Amino acid sequence: MSSKNNNQLNVPEAREAMDRFKMECANEVGVDLKEGYNGELTSRQAGSVGGQMVKKMIESYEQSMK
Repeated sequence: MSSKNNNQLNVPEAREAMDRFKMECANEVGVDLKEGYNGELTSRQAGSVGGQMVKKMIESYEQSMK
């Protein structure tokens, strides 16, 4: 099985904003995220960052619907 990274942004210019967003979410859940590779994170830590990102995106979308 190949482990190809399919995490591509639809708008490549948004990479910097997404990186800032990820760092902000990591800070909110208490995960010490650094620039670049973070392979030392546990699955729980990585999942909490991703979960926080999804939560904030859903909240943002719900706010835009009002």
